[in-house]
Amino acid sequence: MGKFTYDSSITVDFDDRALAHIQIAIGAKLRRGESFYFSWRDDPLVGGGRSTVWVHPSIPLTFKYFGSKMPSLNRDWVEALTISANSATGLQIVIEPAPRTP
Repeated sequence: MGKFTYDSSITVDFDDRALAHIQIAIGAKLRRGESFYFSWRDDPLVGGGRSTVWVHPSIPLTFKYFGSKMPSLNRDWVEALTISANSATGLQIVIEPAPRTP
């Protein structure tokens, strides 16, 4: 289970594989200097519900992985997350699509 830390004050657990895809989508937006919302469902252990942060290039982010190896990436999932990040509601975790066969 990896950890996404926002502004050194908010830490959220994500599966390493999901976190790797989230990192790529967020990185692409921030490289272009674009700000956006990022929303996720809170774990029921912390009260459930939903949280949203405003992601901006000046706000520090940390991606901490439990495993030592980078998970394989699904380009279609990165694309779906990026499309989500470009919407008015911002980045939301979407279900991983089946990878396309070459």
